[in-house]
Amino acid sequence: MSRFIESIKVENLKPFLLELHQKRVNETFAHFGKDESLDLAKIFKLLALDEMGFFKLRIVYDLDRKYSTQLIPYALPQVGSFALVEANCFDYSFKFEERKELNNLKLHSKAEEIIIVKNNHITDTSIGNLVFLKDKNWYTPSGFLLNGVMRQHLLQLKKIKETVITLQNIQEFSHFKMINALNDFHDAFVYPIDSIINLPNSQVYLEL
Repeated sequence: MSRFIESIKVENLKPFLLELHQKRVNETFAHFGKDESLDLAKIFKLLALDEMGFFKLRIVYDLDRKYSTQLIPYALPQVGSFALVEANCFDYSFKFEERKELNNLKLHSKAEEIIIVKNNHITDTSIGNLVFLKDKNWYTPSGFLLNGVMRQHLLQLKKIKETVITLQNIQEFSHFKMINALNDFHDAFVYPIDSIINLPNSQVYLEL
């Protein structure tokens, strides 16, 4: 049976974006024909946390509502290099625990992190969504793989806008950030676009 993950930011005993995490869990159960879901607020309350700090709460669950939790101290990751990797048939519509295909893409990329290109469109990294800077505005690719909770949150707040980003126009943007449930817009590292080692006309893209 497939298992799924929710990674929730917990800082100073407070969970962040819990409603959006709950919405995703509910949608996962509904998509696979299940009437009942997990109650994330109840799971968090049962943990009875008493330690201040910044943590990742990792919840692994299946469609029988069995789950396990792990609370992990967290620090924002800084990446040295990125590579564009074509994966036209790759699908990550749900947050599956199984990441073998993603790991294989990274293994062959010769970079610390990958930016997945699907049918010529920029999508996501292996660990989150992307936002790109152009003319003092931040944009997120409309061709995402997974509509992450931070991405949804920032769109709702109108801090970012959605647009089509492709291999043809990616160099119109000067910088980019990775965002996910634990890396918010303000804290995420900013990378110049040439942190991507194989931008168009620099070398052939990797295709798996």
